[in-house]
Amino acid sequence: MIFCTIGTQAPFDRFVKIVDEVAVHLDEEIIAQVYKSEYRAKNIKTIGFLPPDEFNVLFSKARLIVAHAGMGTIISALRQRKPIIIFPRIAALGEHRNEHQLATARKMQELGYVYVANNAEELKALLIQPDLKPHHDLGEFASRSLISDLCEALHKLTDGR
Repeated sequence: MIFCTIGTQAPFDRFVKIVDEVAVHLDEEIIAQVYKSEYRAKNIKTIGFLPPDEFNVLFSKARLIVAHAGMGTIISALRQRKPIIIFPRIAALGEHRNEHQLATARKMQELGYVYVANNAEELKALLIQPDLKPHHDLGEFASRSLISDLCEALHKLTDGR
């Protein structure tokens, strides 16, 4: 099963329409949390709002997560070792307040943590791939290098007193 989520702040009809169009080429159930979408999907199951427990069940069952470039969703996918395709909202198209999702997508792609689709063709091409694997394992704890850097920064701050 593929689970798609757009978050709960605003509709993202462009995304839902693309996923719905490619669904006819897939032999797999697609469930999408679509929050106040005006687009009426024909080929995927859509749900307007999911309580957290139901959201988590679908998220855990999914083989693939496809989502807006929201950090909560990205972190959840990395923590659960789920492959994730992110499709950033574009403020210039009225999909968000600013272009922070484009910046998030660029950074996540640069780090090699996720699959990124920047347009309909890229999203469709990724969705039809049956064997996407997680790119990165986000552990429960901070890396040794991060802890070391934080300790060094704290020592500099306290030594300066």
